[in-house]
Amino acid sequence: MVPLTRSDTVGIALAPGVGIGFARGDDRWSVATADPVALIAEAATAEAPRWVWWGRETSDLLAGLPIDRCWDVATVHRFLHGTWKAPISVIWAVLQGLDPDSLPTMGQLGLLDAPVDEGNRELPIRPDGHLRPEWIVGAFAETPDRLATWAGLALDAMGQQILLLDRLPDPDRAHATARSESAADLLCAEMTIAGLPIDVPEAERLISASAGRRPRTSAEEDEIRAERDERVLSKLESSHPVNLRNPGEVKAMLRRHGHDLPDTRAWRLEQLRSADPLIDALLTWRKDERIATTFGWHWLDEHVRDGRLRGEWASSDGAAGRMSASAGLHNLPSIMRPVVAAETGHRIVRADLGQIEPRVLAAVSGDRRLIDATRQDDLYAPIARALGVERDIAKVAVLGAMYGATTGESAGALAGLQKSYPIAMGLLEEAAESGKAGKDVVTSGGRRVRMWTDPSTDGDLDRAVSVAAARGRYARNAVIQGAAAEFFKVWAITVRRRGRSLGAEVVLCLHDELLVHVPADAADDAAAMVDAAVGEAAHYWSPEPDVRFVADVAVVDRWSEAK
Repeated sequence: MVPLTRSDTVGIALAPGVGIGFARGDDRWSVATADPVALIAEAATAEAPRWVWWGRETSDLLAGLPIDRCWDVATVHRFLHGTWKAPISVIWAVLQGLDPDSLPTMGQLGLLDAPVDEGNRELPIRPDGHLRPEWIVGAFAETPDRLATWAGLALDAMGQQILLLDRLPDPDRAHATARSESAADLLCAEMTIAGLPIDVPEAERLISASAGRRPRTSAEEDEIRAERDERVLSKLESSHPVNLRNPGEVKAMLRRHGHDLPDTRAWRLEQLRSADPLIDALLTWRKDERIATTFGWHWLDEHVRDGRLRGEWASSDGAAGRMSASAGLHNLPSIMRPVVAAETGHRIVRADLGQIEPRVLAAVSGDRRLIDATRQDDLYAPIARALGVERDIAKVAVLGAMYGATTGESAGALAGLQKSYPIAMGLLEEAAESGKAGKDVVTSGGRRVRMWTDPSTDGDLDRAVSVAAARGRYARNAVIQGAAAEFFKVWAITVRRRGRSLGAEVVLCLHDELLVHVPADAADDAAAMVDAAVGEAAHYWSPEPDVRFVADVAVVDRWSEAK
């Protein structure tokens, strides 16, 4: 293998059973091997180069290796363009200035299709500049030489992405974010493969308590469903048929029962719960129904294997850039948290960033007075003193300013926020105005967050005003939520890197919360490492070094034990 150093940037393309292709500068070479992952594993040392690859297919192969420095072309494309999907064909077309709608397809021409100059089929690029679809779907992996060519194209794509990053308002931060986002996607590949440890007997107990016994047939499933419904319907004086899964019928049922409500939202019903057994039964039914339909027996059988909950993780939701996951990993209800438990001989380090969004607002705005507030464990306390209001009102006001909620009890404090923290509030207002105008906004790290248009507003002024206001609220929050997501991912990949020597495994990333699975005898060291990683991540990420970031860290056996 050609000697590589830490200063190198090397494109790679792997195909198990075939080999691995390399690209560095203008050099292209390949190694024929049945186990290309083992070859990369040998080179994955502290002196390894920055590896460059096309996307998740390679991350899946390399998951678990001690790779910290990488560049994922698809991840950087999503970051630059604010998209969810990033097929190689589109990535290449965009970089070459080609129309993505003109992508070539595989298969025979239709009767009305004009013939296309295919050129040399041994080359990955067609005469029209597009990549050949057959190469994208697998022809790149037919020979080691083709793998080297494919690795070279990934390296070329990175070079063109660097030019786009250079055009952003803060190129240095954008480059750093592209690198950390790539490492975060590798972490996502690892979490997808490893899964979240689950206590299956506890899961079966909780599901039984809410959804009833495990059904053996579809008929028995219907019977259990009817039994669950009957616990509500039995509270009615009349036998009028009601579909509890139809909000309109539930609203009518409540009206007949003496509750004429504008809607059946849970917070509204909670106010009447203690006074009416029917409403108490309905709210209990709703929780049980959610477990039965979303986190019940079907969920357990489909997604929990070998004691791990397995879902697909992605490093960006395509909106403001938060990590996302399937299989309920991102919306497991609190009643089910006891099922997330450390395996024998292990413990869980749970860490939650404290007041992350206002601290991020201080960092990205550079508002000195808000930065001073972050030095406190509870930053809302000095804000409340500055505004002359109760702490809870100050909290709601700050969050309302970031989410665009300017009515209610905290509305009066908004003027005080604008006076006391004009730079921070000005950043939010500027983002909101861009959103109202339909202009995309960009996070401090350079992520593009797309706005939208609504054809139904044509000729409808009231509708147009409403949509513009919604965009404004979304934009003002997106610039903060997106920056917070960028900070969180820097923290997560720092924990991944620092925890390797302790046998620590990041198993869940939930907005501002981390779960780390670690051998029991290393749990205290891992907790200290996770806490220290907050400061390290802040040093790397924060535009303002004086902003203090904090985390609540605890060692537990079950997720539900964390407060």
